[in-house]
Formats: sequence, structure tokens, C-alpha cells
Amino acid sequence: MIVRNLKDARENGRQIVDPDGNWDSTRLLLKEDGMGYSFHITTIYKDGDFQMHYQNHYESVYCISGRGEVETLADGKKYAIEPGTIYNLNKHDKHILRAFEEMTMACVFNPPLNGKEVHNAEGAYELEADSI
Repeated sequence: MIVRNLKDARENGRQIVDPDGNWDSTRLLLKEDGMGYSFHITTIYKDGDFQMHYQNHYESVYCISGRGEVETLADGKKYAIEPGTIYNLNKHDKHILRAFEEMTMACVFNPPLNGKEVHNAEGAYELEADSI
């Protein structure tokens, strides 16, 4: 069994901060844990507005707190994000995430992340980034 505490994970090197200042992500479960997915608690900072395109991963994102929107770039549709909303990038959707207030999100990635990933120039995570 794997048991981790969010506060402890943040204090022990599992929190990654976006170099562009839009988010931080505490990686509670990673590839090395052998579960086949990774699990993160991510904070999107107020007024964060950035494009992502996870070409190498599928992601599910559940909003715990805060409000914002996600826009799919293929069709320009905008979806309200608020507590209780989940969005799933099942087609490697190129999208923009906007935070109208600070948002706390629970995120699952498949395949799992190694731990140190930040977005590359295309808004994706590389498949083989460094481990924590």
C-alpha cells in the first residue's frame, strides 16, 4: 500500500512550480510507484491563462475549488470549470485553461509522469522526463 500526505509531499520535493508562474503541482503518485498512472494535486493561480497540448498523455482533471474555464482550440468551445466539474483530454486536445480565481485540481495522467515535468514549448510533457 502507498500512503502519502499532501503537506508532507510538498515539503519533501514533490511540488513542482511552473517556471512561467501559472501553477504548481504536487505529484502524489508517479511512474516509479507502478500504478500505471500518476496522480497530482495542482493549483492554478488566479488569472493563469495558458495553452497546453498533451500529445504524449491522457489527462483527467477534477476541480476541487475555484472557478475558471477550459477552451478547446479545435472548435473554440468554452466550458465552465467550477467545483465538481471534471474534464478529460481523451483526444490529446489542444486547449487553453483560464483561472478566474485560484483553482485546486486533482489530475490523473496516463502514462504516468516521472515527477519533474514542466510544459515544453508546445504545452506538452515529455514522455521521459527526470524523476524526483
